[in-house]
Amino acid sequence: MVTILSSVAQIRKQLNFNQDWFFKLDSTQSYLNDSHFSKWRRLDLPHDWSIEMNFDNHSPASSGGGYLSGGIGWYKKEFTLPDKDKGQLVFVEFEGVYEQSEVWINGHSVGKRPNGFIGFSYDLTDYMLWEGKKNVITVKVDNSKQPNTRFYSGSGIYRPVQLVIRNPISVGYHGTFVKSLHVDSQKADVQLQVTVDNKYRKIENIQIRSSVFSPQGVQVLSFKQGLKLLGNENSLFSKEITLDHPKLWDMDTPQQYKFVVEILKGDQVLDRHETKFGLRSFIFDKDQGFMINGRHLKIRGVCMHSDLGALGMAFNKSAALRQLKIMKDMGVNGIRTSHNPASEQFLDLCDSLGFIVMNETFDVWKFKKNPYDYHLYWEDWFRRDFEDHIKRDRNHPSLFIWCLGNEAQEQWHSKADGMMIPKILASLVDSLDGTRPTTIANNEMSKNNPVLMSEAIDLVGYNYNHQKWSTFHEDHPGKKLIVTESTSALASRGQYDLLSVDSMRIWPERWDIPFNGGNTDKNISAYDHIHAPWGSNHQTSLRVFEQNDFISGMFVWTGFDYLGEPTPYLWPARSSYFGIVDLAGYPKDVYYLYQSVWSDKTVLHILPHWNWKQNDHVDVVVYFNQADRVDLYLNNRKIGEQFKSVDRYDAVFKGIPFESGELKAISYLHGKEVKTCTVVTAKPAYKIKLTLEQNNLKLDENELAFVQATVVDQEGNLVPMATNELEFSILGRDAEIVATDNGSTTDHTSFQSTKRRTFNGKSIAIVKGSKKGICRLIAKSKGLVSDQVEINFR
Repeated sequence: MVTILSSVAQIRKQLNFNQDWFFKLDSTQSYLNDSHFSKWRRLDLPHDWSIEMNFDNHSPASSGGGYLSGGIGWYKKEFTLPDKDKGQLVFVEFEGVYEQSEVWINGHSVGKRPNGFIGFSYDLTDYMLWEGKKNVITVKVDNSKQPNTRFYSGSGIYRPVQLVIRNPISVGYHGTFVKSLHVDSQKADVQLQVTVDNKYRKIENIQIRSSVFSPQGVQVLSFKQGLKLLGNENSLFSKEITLDHPKLWDMDTPQQYKFVVEILKGDQVLDRHETKFGLRSFIFDKDQGFMINGRHLKIRGVCMHSDLGALGMAFNKSAALRQLKIMKDMGVNGIRTSHNPASEQFLDLCDSLGFIVMNETFDVWKFKKNPYDYHLYWEDWFRRDFEDHIKRDRNHPSLFIWCLGNEAQEQWHSKADGMMIPKILASLVDSLDGTRPTTIANNEMSKNNPVLMSEAIDLVGYNYNHQKWSTFHEDHPGKKLIVTESTSALASRGQYDLLSVDSMRIWPERWDIPFNGGNTDKNISAYDHIHAPWGSNHQTSLRVFEQNDFISGMFVWTGFDYLGEPTPYLWPARSSYFGIVDLAGYPKDVYYLYQSVWSDKTVLHILPHWNWKQNDHVDVVVYFNQADRVDLYLNNRKIGEQFKSVDRYDAVFKGIPFESGELKAISYLHGKEVKTCTVVTAKPAYKIKLTLEQNNLKLDENELAFVQATVVDQEGNLVPMATNELEFSILGRDAEIVATDNGSTTDHTSFQSTKRRTFNGKSIAIVKGSKKGICRLIAKSKGLVSDQVEINFR
């Protein structure tokens, strides 16, 4: 029971609560009552302590966790609030704490949460100190029992935190829902739902004033309605409205409306709450696949884990935006948040960029995949976790599909649970949302699989099994198909084995047999001729997907490399090879394969590099589009020509004898030249070239500068196998280098190091500003000409 000390009205305040925390990593004792924490490490959130640790072959997190350990961490923060806030409700809202968190305010426990990916809110009101007295919030994070995921999870308060101060009569936590009932180009019928909390003991009569604003900020609707609130209860307000000639949310025009609700008592405004939403119509059809706003659209997607490479799990909006823009430029229009809820801000970015999101909650249900994973908490927590996830994300227009689970063990181990759990989860979606279909990512295609055959699920989800896509309608008459996960091809950026591109290799041979083969340096050829046994190379799955309209969408595993799960290798490999883009954000060659098929850009891309030994015979692959022919020249001698084939998305010129010089491709359409691309033999490494990806960065939004570092020869050509150690530094004290990387899966240098070897000629430095102004990043290396670049933080 909340004790209300005052009835003074005050509109809610949402305070950034990320600055000036104190942190201590210690698994041996409790620090709950420790009042001498001023000597602990001082830091700002979000924070991931695991990414700061050394890679350790003996880490209990094992290969799945990237050999980066967990432990137990303690966070404390002091704060005061002005006495004018006394009588208001005070909440702390965490977006994600990994994992097993417990929160105290002034020594009083206010809640626990085992799930590290779900956000939560705690009421601090009863235990707050006023009159200038300091309040201490303490958070214990226990990530000591490992392995608890199959991929890198990070450790700590790794997503943003805010303090919310609101009236005892106010909109509840995730308390609004704008539900689309019918949408077309002429009108949109919408239901506005608001949950209002009343923490007073007595009945209260209030008024709800609702306003809707267009994407251009023009008020298009406003009304007021009375509501009777019972004491100490939540009440639901609901109203159906119609918007004429709505501005539709779409991939190229992701327009969003704003719903503003105000709670009034007399002339006093007790609360004001804003919700963004988008209006769009869509269906999944068994024959035509996916339709949005009346037109057919293939969902061309990728799976994405939540880590941000060298930054670990500590969320940064600009880093996430960088990833999404790289995917967008490739032609991607769909994102699967595998295998857990993503950050709220990540969904905001998907809203504004026009992505179709498959939102996933669980990697594990009742049966375990790891000794300490979510199966331990399933019975007690799944319902609350899933309900919180649905309520948090259901207003996002980018959200189109709820994925209820991934490769659940119930497919094989429990027919009863495999039948019951999908029904329960789907019913929760229907009751709390009711506007999106559900699916489950299945990797067992047998009709004995109770999860796959569940009638409660709207879309049948296939993981891999591309051989069965074309016969889907025979296997599942009347059903609709979404490929929830595909491909699992393997590659290292810029690495090529001199074997025929047609020599397809499966690494490992089987998922349950240890892999002892591969390359001694633990790299993998980027020719698109190596894949895991459950998948295919990129071209194979891509062709089947594109040739069948009824396949509504496909999510490739994965858009980016990610920390952990270094299939097919173990130590010293510590991150994945599955990505179309490497961990540092550099595209691998297959990026241009997808770009040639999925985008409107004119693409002409040659691989591999052209630095080989005399007598080497090299297969040359060209990805191209908007053309029907490509010619290949070596030192201005025509080697051959290839015509576009319905069976391939590339042109292959096999066994070209290497000679130093220039390799050139020219694409043609009906005999007219479209584009020219060249690759040259690089001379010895001469200098470092720095390229700032984006300048004029917003300091107050914690935007990061990503600076590409490339080793080039005297003529400015990339030296494709350069491994020079670069040393980065900042001139002045206005910024810091927060991380470096190079995309190598076996580099054990700390991500916080300012020294980094290039991997196949490239590395990257990530810079954070500390005050407004221009700073300079300098890169040096023994024997190379240095370079510097100006970065403006504003």
